[in-house]
Amino acid sequence: MSDRQRARPIVIVTETPAKESRLRSRLETATERDIRTVSAPTDPDSLLESMTAPPGAKRDGGAETPSTHGEDSAISEPETADDETVPMTPSAVVLELDRPDDIQALLQRVHADLSDVPTIVAPHEGSERLATVALRAGATDYVPMKRDEDPIDRIVSAVQSERSVLSDDDSRYHHILANELPDEAFVIGEDGTYLEAKVRPESGDLYTIPANELVGTTLADAFSDSVAADLQDCIDQAIQTDDVQSIEYQASTTDGCRQFEARVVPIDERIQGRRAVVWLARDITERVEREQRLRSRQDQLETLNRINAVVRQVIETLVEAPARDTIEREVCEQLVDSELYCGSWIAEWTGDGQLSYRTGAGDAETVLECVRECSGEYENPVEQAARTGELRTTNAIVENESLPEELREAARTDDVRSGIVVPITHEDATYGVLTVLAGRDDAFSERERAEFELLGETIGFTIMAVKNRQLLFADSVVELEFQIDGGDTFCFDLSEQYDCTGSLEWAGTTSNGRTFQYVTVDGLGCETVLEEARDHESVEECRVIHDGDERCTIELRLSTSGVRTLANHGATIRDVTVEDGVGTCLVEVSQDADIREIAEALTVAYENAELAARREVDRAVRTAAERRTRILDGLTDRQLTTLRLAYYGGFFDWPRESTGEEIAEAMNISPPTMHQHLRKGLKSILGEFFEDSTGTGTGID
Repeated sequence: MSDRQRARPIVIVTETPAKESRLRSRLETATERDIRTVSAPTDPDSLLESMTAPPGAKRDGGAETPSTHGEDSAISEPETADDETVPMTPSAVVLELDRPDDIQALLQRVHADLSDVPTIVAPHEGSERLATVALRAGATDYVPMKRDEDPIDRIVSAVQSERSVLSDDDSRYHHILANELPDEAFVIGEDGTYLEAKVRPESGDLYTIPANELVGTTLADAFSDSVAADLQDCIDQAIQTDDVQSIEYQASTTDGCRQFEARVVPIDERIQGRRAVVWLARDITERVEREQRLRSRQDQLETLNRINAVVRQVIETLVEAPARDTIEREVCEQLVDSELYCGSWIAEWTGDGQLSYRTGAGDAETVLECVRECSGEYENPVEQAARTGELRTTNAIVENESLPEELREAARTDDVRSGIVVPITHEDATYGVLTVLAGRDDAFSERERAEFELLGETIGFTIMAVKNRQLLFADSVVELEFQIDGGDTFCFDLSEQYDCTGSLEWAGTTSNGRTFQYVTVDGLGCETVLEEARDHESVEECRVIHDGDERCTIELRLSTSGVRTLANHGATIRDVTVEDGVGTCLVEVSQDADIREIAEALTVAYENAELAARREVDRAVRTAAERRTRILDGLTDRQLTTLRLAYYGGFFDWPRESTGEEIAEAMNISPPTMHQHLRKGLKSILGEFFEDSTGTGTGID
């Protein structure tokens, strides 16, 4: 390299205020040319003055950082006839900038006065927008610093080329396209003809027309008529407005239909005598698929939120429902009113083994009638759910070839796409099935099924509660007496083996689902009763409550409880005894109770159970004052005084306001005596409440 060439420095323009260049030291190592660093001024004219000032000259523009190749005074000055100092022309200008507006303004100024000087845009981060600005402003090359390949070789190559090498009209566009950001880049004429094409290798494998064969073809050759027309409209818009346009489009590839996004940049100069655009495109198929999945999840979440709101609204309605018919009607109507579902109905088994329609809402009458009349070997989802007690869903009904054609045709008529059948249950009692239909193909996702399962259990619980409430407040009830001839349970086995009698004191379930019974056994010692209980498969735990002479009361924790099923059907058990292997069960039900349903429920638990008697019983009506008097009459004076002192003295508060010793001292009795009066008084009150109000309880093994 001659001294004259070396004297023409590479000028690096950095951000304002001047910052240390990331490129300078590396360029000094890679080239013998001198390197000059100036800061980008607010006025492009002052930059030009700063770049072309001879070594040692005082410059008012950007601040200069001397090259490590030597001081400015050592740089040879070009010789003239008059041996005068003349402006120095740079060998290349490198814009180490990241602001698009600065890049555009400085490139325009440099190209206006130094048209043969190569210009390289070398931003730190790089972006598609910066690449577009560099391309439109006529940069020789665009070399982002953050990229896989080393940018220094590219910059040195651009400097050595000298701008005169780039003589063709379209060569500088091709130079940038060859190394730019998008998956594919083209120069396309205003008539839609490909003038230049560049495609990344991994993208090129997807093309039905090889990239090297695209030049000379048109958009109509590469795309369908409708897509080609849209792309041509975008090119026309870019040229007419002289502004960058964006468009998304689909293209058929060897990997199927893929989605692309393009930036269309109009070119100021004519290429081959015509206006043209630079088409920068990237494959956005994966992004579009992610967005579609995200939108799908958002739609599902919104739908689920609406379902949650409907379920909450239905549950709130159930709390105040006065009767079972009202509960079922409100459920069906509110589900349809939500506009999420097009039909809903509730059915139950009848005595002859058929499903009986109870109530419904919506317009899916054709599907309902088809389900009613469906016969033969096919068991529809409604029958399956009613028989098994398990939730059933059917999506894409119209396309589901496993369904009978008449049912699919009925779904087409009513525009039904999906259905769910929900058992209405409470513990081991099933009150029917809820069928819900929707106009969406996949309406019942896993989370939606969970919501409906909860709804079915809630309806079942409410129906049970309504039945119990009707029984509790009824002035007259129906008393049913059942005879049970043998049963595979602890009390029956014990009675048959030892000729003893078992009587149920109380049975029920705790909040954590544990089933307990309190049973009194007459005619057998406590040790034998406990031993047999511990060995029986239905008993999980047992303990003694009272131990007498050939008589005891034990607490049993059971794995199953058969007669307790009666409580789920609105029955209150008044008395249960087992003697000589035969049981007698006395229950009360409301006047409108389904006695057949209750008898069938008991038969499920005990195969040889039959209804022996049915009696209507009028309940004695007591006022609150009469009941209070009856309770107080059952207490002694000492018991009543102890209870009053303990209550008003805060003995029952937590923490206690008075201790047992303080209550005893107030009564002038010993603490053990006080506790004896207290316990006996409480037992008398609780006995009046539990035994008179609720009878035996809610179940028995």
